Amino acid sequence: MKVALGADHAGVGYKARVARWLEARGHAVTDFGTGDTAPVDYPRFVRPVAEAVARGDADRGIVLGGSGNGEAMAANRVRGVRCALCWSAESARLSRAHNDANVLALGERLLDWSTVERILEAWFATPFDGGRHARRIALLDE
Repeated sequence: MKVALGADHAGVGYKARVARWLEARGHAVTDFGTGDTAPVDYPRFVRPVAEAVARGDADRGIVLGGSGNGEAMAANRVRGVRCALCWSAESARLSRAHNDANVLALGERLLDWSTVERILEAWFATPFDGGRHARRIALLDE
């Protein structure tokens, strides 16, 4: 799977770890930055991730920040993106099963690494349920 990554200065530490986690499982990673902890404006790094997913250049995206809230908001401004801010494996599973989330937002300041790994495992393992959920997603795109 092709996965686009982007983070601001508060999420850059986990971004590198997420990239290694993905590559170890055979995923191709495109990193849209940032690369260090110098303060930056998160939309500059999140929007390219969301646009890559919307265009089909990436199958999924992951955006990271301090809380993940701003990153989720920025990603969801791009038509065709369904970004879910997840805080547990169950929230990640439901974001895929019920919402067909194609971008995942994570908050480095709020999650320990073992929780992030469980979120990633659930998010990548869970297929979309379709059915009534597909109808609801279609309403989002109207």
